[in-house]
Amino acid sequence: MAPMNQSAVLDIGRLDVVNGLLYVMSAGRNVDLPLELQTQLQRLNPARPPPASRPGSMRLELSPPPSSFMPLHRGFKDRFVQPLEPKYCCESCKLALCNPRQTECGHRFCESCIRDLLCLQPPMCPADGEPLYEDKIFTDVCCRREIMGLKVFCRNEKNGCQEQMTLQLLLEHLQDCPYYEITCPRAECKDTFLRKDVSDHLETKCKYRDTICTYCKRTVLLADQKKHEESVCPAFPVTCPNKCSYSSVLRSQLTNHRHECPNAQANCMFSRYGCTFKGLNQDMKEHESRFMSEHLKLMVARNSSLETKATLVCLFQMEDVKTELQERYKVLPSLNTRIIELENRYEEVREKSKEMEQKISNVQKLLGSHSEKVMEMEMELRLLRQAKDEVETLKSTVESIRSRVAVLEGSGRGGGGAGTHALGKSLYHLTLHQPIITCPLETQLARHDDMLSVHEIRLADMDLRFQVLETASYSGTLVWKIRDYKRRKQEAVMGKTLSLYSQPFYTGYFGYRMCARVYLNGDGMGKGTHLSLFFVVMRGEYDALLPWPFKQKVTLMLMDQGPARKHLGDAFKPDPNSSSFKRPAGDMNIASGCPLFVAQTVLENGTYIKDDTIFIKVVVDASDLPDP
Repeated sequence: MAPMNQSAVLDIGRLDVVNGLLYVMSAGRNVDLPLELQTQLQRLNPARPPPASRPGSMRLELSPPPSSFMPLHRGFKDRFVQPLEPKYCCESCKLALCNPRQTECGHRFCESCIRDLLCLQPPMCPADGEPLYEDKIFTDVCCRREIMGLKVFCRNEKNGCQEQMTLQLLLEHLQDCPYYEITCPRAECKDTFLRKDVSDHLETKCKYRDTICTYCKRTVLLADQKKHEESVCPAFPVTCPNKCSYSSVLRSQLTNHRHECPNAQANCMFSRYGCTFKGLNQDMKEHESRFMSEHLKLMVARNSSLETKATLVCLFQMEDVKTELQERYKVLPSLNTRIIELENRYEEVREKSKEMEQKISNVQKLLGSHSEKVMEMEMELRLLRQAKDEVETLKSTVESIRSRVAVLEGSGRGGGGAGTHALGKSLYHLTLHQPIITCPLETQLARHDDMLSVHEIRLADMDLRFQVLETASYSGTLVWKIRDYKRRKQEAVMGKTLSLYSQPFYTGYFGYRMCARVYLNGDGMGKGTHLSLFFVVMRGEYDALLPWPFKQKVTLMLMDQGPARKHLGDAFKPDPNSSSFKRPAGDMNIASGCPLFVAQTVLENGTYIKDDTIFIKVVVDASDLPDP
């Protein structure tokens, strides 16, 4: 079949809309409009928002579903160009065979027809009365191929389509047939029309197409235009409810007009002072000019009453304040006595605290000396155990020698020469075995020395971990003390140690693990001119239980050690898209913070350095952090 000319079939002047519609037609099913087609439909009316932003969704039903091509029951009802030969007709429904099946007796039936016949009891062929057996019925592929090759008229022939094609190509034609009847793609519209008229309907005939309001120039649906003008349109002229001289007022200005309308009812502006006049706006100016003196009298009377009330209130308040001051003055002596008592108790507690600190110091020293003694005793105990093992070995050796001596003495009584020779031989063996006893002792001593070295290394590692744990914070706050500022700054300038890391701190016992990183000579844009301070998220033991990425507010501060306590600080909320705040894959993430945190001139000329020491504080807000 020759391809159709798109402009001839659809006859619309906008090829972009045609291409979009044909794209959906070729899908062969009900689909949501693709983004490309929505954009092209938008060009038809620029003031109209795309379908996704309007109530409901626009759908196109431009092609029949493939399942509708094959009849669900009986054979094809299509009109064939040439009359059907009897061999292509079903023996049951007399229609063109659909998925033909051939029986043992040689007759052909549609797939659905033979299924119905097999449900009868007993199943028999309607053509010759022969019994039917399901296992002897087969698919007639050759007949099906011949039928699908026969020419038929288009199923939309009643709508004007004159195309002819083989039954095999009918579905492909139906998916593009311009005479296929479809429903309007706008969800609100229920009109039906031919596929070739879709553009004409959307642009000129659809009641739910977009139109421009004559008054406010906004885009509205054609079906809602009248309702819009009568109830919503701000530029629509409406009549004044007070029926004043203005013939019409814009709806958006109606509220302001009501306040100014000469026929509107209003209260006198002096009603708060007691004037009871009510009348039209046009009479209000005359009333105000005629009764000006009365209005002034009302204001004077009102002010006088207010002054009297204010005076009384002040007098009552002064009396209350005076009474309260007298009561508090009576309590002052007892409070003074109480303060003196508390000061004395504070001094006593302070003295006791000093005594306790001294005792604790003595106990710590005593424990230290005792621990040294315990270690010495352990060493002695190890030597004693080794000696005990050696004694046990010697005992067993002596017992064996004794038993041999006894045997030799017994044999010596029987034959003196032979016994003496055997005794000498035994003593010679004893002398040879003596070095064998000392060799294991040397091996054990070497092994114990190695074990002692391992324990010393582990003890040093435990001591380091204990120091870290002693200074660790679990409240989300780090106070970092950096000593030897000048030396460390010089090392940073020389490139020996560019940055320093703080000890880890945590938002809780099972919270995030973090630390701070400082460049005393600056980093990046602040190198050589500023101190750069950064925040680092470290890998922790409980990261799997915590929410990621890290979202807590972080505050960085340089502590002022002077009396003014003018700390320098900066705060930021983490960027959830930054890799610095994802769950750490290594020991720690990339640092994030302030390269220009504080100028070195400000740092070194202020009171931020004392005794060659600075203090840096980092606060992580963990108030909204859920428990793991």
